Amino acid sequence: MDQKVASAISHWAPRFVSNGVMLADFEEVTASIEHWEDWCAAWSARAKLHEDLANASLKDGYRLTAGEHFVRAAIYYHFAKFVFVQDPVQMRAAHAKAVECYGKALPHLRPPGERVSIGNYFGVLRKPGSARCPVLIMAPGLDSTKEELHAYEEPFLARGMAVLAIDGPGQGEAEYEIPICGDYERAAAPVVDWIEKRSDLDSKRIAMWGVSLGGYYAPRAAAFEKRIRACIALSGPFEWAEIWDGLPELTRETFRVRSHSKDEAAARRRASELSLAHCAKNIECPLFIVAGRQDRLVPASHAERLAKSVSGPVELLMVEDGGHNANNRPYRYRSRSADWLAAQFGLPRI
Repeated sequence: MDQKVASAISHWAPRFVSNGVMLADFEEVTASIEHWEDWCAAWSARAKLHEDLANASLKDGYRLTAGEHFVRAAIYYHFAKFVFVQDPVQMRAAHAKAVECYGKALPHLRPPGERVSIGNYFGVLRKPGSARCPVLIMAPGLDSTKEELHAYEEPFLARGMAVLAIDGPGQGEAEYEIPICGDYERAAAPVVDWIEKRSDLDSKRIAMWGVSLGGYYAPRAAAFEKRIRACIALSGPFEWAEIWDGLPELTRETFRVRSHSKDEAAARRRASELSLAHCAKNIECPLFIVAGRQDRLVPASHAERLAKSVSGPVELLMVEDGGHNANNRPYRYRSRSADWLAAQFGLPRI
């Protein structure tokens, strides 16, 4: 097994499993990969197995089962491409299948989902019912997309909140044309504008959530977009450039590609633009921060700095035995963060 494959397994195994990959599939697929160049094809082949199960279930009239299989297929196709940036042809093919399978799942989910277009961005909206409800904007990280956020959505939906997962600059369907930006508020503003035009969403109760690099994007947006009334940040960097040298090679190269930088030196300069140092003080809405003390990608000290820098009320949940995004301990924070947001929105305890 080469070093890139070993690095991917070492850093992201808990993430795969907590976000929808079956443990047996993870073990079998990764055990079959000797070279990083084989990663995308191996995961795409296993994704096709779940896609075939979905199509068979749909043919037999089992729509709910089909939706479950399509979601799993989409997650697997996503992980086929997530940092596979050295082969754009394979990466884009796997990405297209992830989007396609998740789109096929949407009408069969409970609750169902709606693919939406907001300016230059695409998203997925899911609502817990027909009543007008608060809404949570969800921002993926550097190597995640709106399709991967499915498991993160469930606790919020169960508590009566709509979720709107968005591929922003440098993410998912936007990554090929729009580079990563430090001023993520320029992506959040049109999303909030769009929410205000929806009669089924409560524009007075909008929150934003972000994971990993999205854990920078969400508080960054909240610092400038005051229509965001609450914010949740998971394992986000306070200053991305500070941790650049310690990031895995796959992560640095992924940032280079998705920031549309010509080389690593240019990517490093772009990384310096992703900083909360001068704007965290502008965050006045309630903020819930989650970090893992054992995080090897983004040190826990970045979460502590953010908590000390904001002007509004803040709660820091440090998962002492948690890794990056505490994906190895999702039960310690996913439900709790949803309970926290439900309380901010005045929703009843359930």
